[in-house]
Amino acid sequence: QQLLAAQQAHIGVGGYLENRVIYRRSTHFDQAAEKRTVHLGVDIWLPALTPVLAPLPGRVHSFRDNTGFGDYGPTVILAHELAGFTFYTLYGHLTRHSLEYFTINQAIEKGDSFTQVGPYPENGDWPPHLHFQIITNMLGQHGDFPGVCTQSQQNVFAGICPDPNLVLQCRYL
Repeated sequence: QQLLAAQQAHIGVGGYLENRVIYRRSTHFDQAAEKRTVHLGVDIWLPALTPVLAPLPGRVHSFRDNTGFGDYGPTVILAHELAGFTFYTLYGHLTRHSLEYFTINQAIEKGDSFTQVGPYPENGDWPPHLHFQIITNMLGQHGDFPGVCTQSQQNVFAGICPDPNLVLQCRYL
């Protein structure tokens, strides 16, 4: 919030495939000899309780409160169909109470305000922001998916998690 205020900005953006040392603060990312530091989505830093709008029509694939210091906190994953191809969008660091309203296969229309940005600490102990990620293969996961990988796995995960700006179409990303 201090950085945003100093820049007189309302939102901040953290980019796709950034190598971030901040993940070293949490043992959640320290499960192997090589640390996970490469960000697989886009972070949009904005005030807690900001509504999150669906960029595309879809259905609720899964949701979970991924508790633990540095994890996603409340998370929802939507499934989308486009020309016979299924892909997924992940929304992390949400409000805990928003999870109460989801059901599996629940329809979400483009533009629906379907959740909110979560406050610290319920959002995984982060300053308020939304993690947005595209996933082409859930690898059998439900309610969670890696949002950060190791540098040696970057090419593999970049193939599964393409640039979120394909959907967002934001000129600032």
